[in-house]
Amino acid sequence: MNRIEEEQTAFEIGVVVPKRNVEEENEDCNCLEVLVDEFTKVGLIVERVQGVADEFIKLAAPLETLGRAAAELKLKKRTHIGMDLQFEWEEVDAFVKQHDGSLFSWFERFHCYNHLIYGIVNKSKSAVTLTYDGKEFCWEVGENLVPKLESVHFIKQVFPLHDEMKRKKLLKNWALNWWDITDQPIDEIYSYFGAKIAIYFAFLGMYTRWMFFPAAFAITVQLIDFGSLQLLVLPIFFIGIILWAVMFSQFWKRKNSALLARWQISYSVGVEPGYKLLGMEWGSLQSPVKALRKWGTDKTNEKEVYQRSEWFGHLLRFRNDAIVIMSIIFLQLPFELAYAHLYEVIASDVMKFGLTAVYLFAIQRFTRIGGKISVKLIKYENNETAEKRADSLVYKVFGLYFMQTYIGVFYHALLHRNFLTLRQVLIQRLLISEVLENLLENSLPYLKYSYKKYRVRKKKRREKGSSTGKIQFSSRVEKEYLKPSYTASIGEELEDGLFDDCLELALQFGMIMMFACAFPLAFAFATLNNITEIRTDALKLLAMLKRPVPRAATTIGAWLNIFQFLIVMSICTNCAFLAWFYDHEGKWSIEPGLAIILVIEHILLLIKFGFSRFVPEEPAWVRANRVKNATQAQDVCSKQLLRTISGGRKMFGKVKESEKNDL
Repeated sequence: MNRIEEEQTAFEIGVVVPKRNVEEENEDCNCLEVLVDEFTKVGLIVERVQGVADEFIKLAAPLETLGRAAAELKLKKRTHIGMDLQFEWEEVDAFVKQHDGSLFSWFERFHCYNHLIYGIVNKSKSAVTLTYDGKEFCWEVGENLVPKLESVHFIKQVFPLHDEMKRKKLLKNWALNWWDITDQPIDEIYSYFGAKIAIYFAFLGMYTRWMFFPAAFAITVQLIDFGSLQLLVLPIFFIGIILWAVMFSQFWKRKNSALLARWQISYSVGVEPGYKLLGMEWGSLQSPVKALRKWGTDKTNEKEVYQRSEWFGHLLRFRNDAIVIMSIIFLQLPFELAYAHLYEVIASDVMKFGLTAVYLFAIQRFTRIGGKISVKLIKYENNETAEKRADSLVYKVFGLYFMQTYIGVFYHALLHRNFLTLRQVLIQRLLISEVLENLLENSLPYLKYSYKKYRVRKKKRREKGSSTGKIQFSSRVEKEYLKPSYTASIGEELEDGLFDDCLELALQFGMIMMFACAFPLAFAFATLNNITEIRTDALKLLAMLKRPVPRAATTIGAWLNIFQFLIVMSICTNCAFLAWFYDHEGKWSIEPGLAIILVIEHILLLIKFGFSRFVPEEPAWVRANRVKNATQAQDVCSKQLLRTISGGRKMFGKVKESEKNDL
């Protein structure tokens, strides 16, 4: 068999352990020595690095080591006939490489590392005594080594390392390349960060590129005086914006399916490797499979168990959704309305500023508490995969942010019908809030990193008993360890930092869409902000944070449904704005104006839900390749099955003939 060429091996995982303060008597039983020896035994390449306060173990894996780990994990990979089959190292030539020439994606490699590192078990016939800083503990037979060392606080952290060569290349061609505006090396982003982050940046790039049309349209509406046709400008702008949003949503689905086809990702991701061992942490509910093992394999019992599990899961989700909705209505809504009313009636700007400061502090606390409660509620839901749990969390937390972001704007627009105040509020939210959020988003990681370095230096000087002397962080792995992780503001239990980035994008989309008629120039401001967002988010991931843990994904998840919901909401709100705006100005009678706007609303809703019938979500070439691969796979399976059947019949005939001869 022609073995594929060996890929370049890079250190991709870091393990943090403390520096030894006491020299153990038996070096063979020393924690660090045993750990390094076990890493070497499973085929990992090990390099030890001395840091200022800790010691670091860098790990790399040859291709064969990763391949055998993938076979043990029973990972499924795309073959040359188009089928996803269980990986076998001995049949490596049958599997398709990634677009960058590597055999495994970053997601697959990470979970192979996870399997190799956390799968180390004491296979000897007796327990091994380990020593660490003068303390002794036993590594029992059949016990996993790394979890044991984590429990005794010897291993501080296991985290992915940046590949310096690829990181610098992405910095040059992506984060610091402002000339390309919305163009991004999406395939390289996928290779380095995984599917979920790559899909987010593909969505952000396409969204920003499509924003050029409404931004130009809005500037035209704002700057040009159309004379007697001025009354028709806003309705035409509103209709054009809704059609734009509907088309963008549908064409994004086509681009998404094309990306999945190019990256050889199946539409159904299933349960992620690495989350299988975490199943019991998300509640005490028994899965249908475990319940079947308990109650037997009777067909009647099997049906009842699955039905009971299905409906019980629906009831739990309904209960949790009801708790969140009731909390929003009875706790958050009165608070938001009280703030909006006081802001409207208070005349002093100083008092308004103080009120806003108190409001922002209180609402941030409320939202953080709501997010933590949502995470706890989801633990008792019967969700099959981590992706579904994350989607459930997104829906719940977005409800809190939706109320926080828009209720004050709705109050000014719909109750007081004060369009001047409404425009001021929109300008504040779009300009001041987004600028401040971008500054905080990119400065906080650096401040956290600087503070951690300060604490390490201070501790080291205290140990030496001297306050003078410069302490340098020379190793790259230690600098990465001190950087913050890419986590969500609501916690890292289910969502990574993409939650905050997607939330910011969704809230911006809702703001510019639902109030398009009140402030058309919002589209231009949002476009400029998104162009900056692409580069600042890239710089944050590449330079300011640890390399994120890769996550499986086929879409942007629940956020696409939220965008669809905001499009429907924008149809309703803008129709209401048009009716009240023209009645307020006295340009036409409210009765015929309202009738025309209601007709427009119904037509746009019909277009929204009917457009998907005319534009398929999957490009023709993707569908043709999928059908071709399925046909090839069916032909191969059919031929193999026929050979098996034919061989069996021949063997059966020979057995019968030998029996006759014996008689």
